[in-house]
Amino acid sequence: MASVDPKIIDLLKEEQHGKIPVSLEYFPPRTEDGVKNLYARMERMKTNLKPMFTDITWGAGGSTADLSLELALNMQKTGHVANMHLTCTNMDKNGDPVAAVKDALQTCLDGGIRNIVALRGDPPHGEEEWTASEGGFKCALDLVKFIRSEFGDEFSVAVAGYPEGHPNAITELKEGEEATLSESELSRCSHFDGKSYVCKDEDYKKEMIYLKEKVDAGADLIMTQMFFDVEVYKTFVNECRAFGIDCPIVPGLMCINAYGGFKRMTKFCKTRVPTSLGDKMDSLKDDPEALKKFGVEFGKEVCEALVEFGVDVLHFYTLNLEKVVYGITDALNITENLVQKSNETDAKSMVAVGSAWARVGDKVKSIYGEGVVTEMRGTAGEAVIEMQSWELAGGQRPTAYLQKSSYEKVF
Repeated sequence: MASVDPKIIDLLKEEQHGKIPVSLEYFPPRTEDGVKNLYARMERMKTNLKPMFTDITWGAGGSTADLSLELALNMQKTGHVANMHLTCTNMDKNGDPVAAVKDALQTCLDGGIRNIVALRGDPPHGEEEWTASEGGFKCALDLVKFIRSEFGDEFSVAVAGYPEGHPNAITELKEGEEATLSESELSRCSHFDGKSYVCKDEDYKKEMIYLKEKVDAGADLIMTQMFFDVEVYKTFVNECRAFGIDCPIVPGLMCINAYGGFKRMTKFCKTRVPTSLGDKMDSLKDDPEALKKFGVEFGKEVCEALVEFGVDVLHFYTLNLEKVVYGITDALNITENLVQKSNETDAKSMVAVGSAWARVGDKVKSIYGEGVVTEMRGTAGEAVIEMQSWELAGGQRPTAYLQKSSYEKVF
């Protein structure tokens, strides 16, 4: 019989002595070599950091269901406290999405896993809008209710929290509208490509109401979307407390490893980037090593502010890498000289399942050169691409219609 993991909510309630604990998050790699390398990295980081718990994500559009489960079970067997993400997207078993979710949860239970992150999930690859499967769950709240109704208190259940509002609740501002924003709206406002975005106060209140519903339905803790402005996180925690949400709120810390990834993720999530951070990133975009070094310095500052604020644990989105994480923990005196032991020679294998799929606005390359995606068609990953490498008469650029296998994102 499998050993049984402790529940994260119980670990968070234990009195901590000495150094602040850390936790780690990984994603399923695209290739077999990537998976093999990830197993080795997870083992190293477990030995070096002794994380309180370890997350594995569930790929966009349910693309990694089997692999996520396999990775979670392996983590549990090798001494991690596994925390498996589970989404409502593309879960199906002979036309029965509820049965598929129940099977996944039962497999976790039988394998000793006692920690689940209940999420709605992203749209399936090639689709811009999320829709529920026929007869399936419509949102994370449904999933929380189902876990509690079917499995009682067998699992510690975490849910997502969005300090700046869920991306779907963030709207693009019209010209001049930013001048009319409230102080709280301004504190959440983000800027990309000359446009401004914000989750307006009335929408933010709806987000809080929904978050409280998830907690009242049985969620034990909240894990936040990434943020780069600590004041945004502090405000979010205080707003939660004022709303009667009293559970632990774990800060999600996205490690800065590369300029391209930082720009893509912040734009996709519409994450607020303080002007000083954005300017610094732009100044280092052509110096990868200097940028990683800055990622360590910035991460240290953020973590120090969070520890002072009184967080229970520092949760690192590792991006399946280790150097920046080690640099931060060394800088915080949680560890000593780990960064010198980091090994990222396998970094190119750490590409997420589904990351070759593009979204509107992504830069991609093909045999015809580089271009920008202007439209995604259907569920097969066909992209309409405006080619940047050619220019026709009158400054026009040709358009290519390419299948998924014919292009890849520029990383």
